[in-house]
Amino acid sequence: MIKAYLAGIASQYEAEDIEVRYSIYEDEELLSKEAIWLDYQKPAIVGLIALRTLLQKLEKHRGKEILIMINDAALNEIIRGTSTTKNIDVLQKARETRVELLRFGDCVIKDISGEREELVKWQEIFQP
Repeated sequence: MIKAYLAGIASQYEAEDIEVRYSIYEDEELLSKEAIWLDYQKPAIVGLIALRTLLQKLEKHRGKEILIMINDAALNEIIRGTSTTKNIDVLQKARETRVELLRFGDCVIKDISGEREELVKWQEIFQP
């Protein structure tokens, strides 16, 4: 089983780069850990951009059981289609991201924002 931890971090200032952090594990063994800086994106779609970036990195693991751990309740709602947003950019990126997720088959996204133990582990993983 592949387990990936993901964080998309928007800049506090307009027109500055965004940061995508991820760690990929296979059977508790670290395969990849990286922090990537990307060009500015609207804060509303940073989580979706981060998820799509991670999916590109997971491409060679397609077909395997994949669990993606996020700490972003809004991103979870957007992916599941339960968000009430009317933002056209968010809706378009969400649709594109769902299509990519379907190509992976057995890929589950889990929001850990309400689980204390998982949050502690998630924070430790992203410590420098």
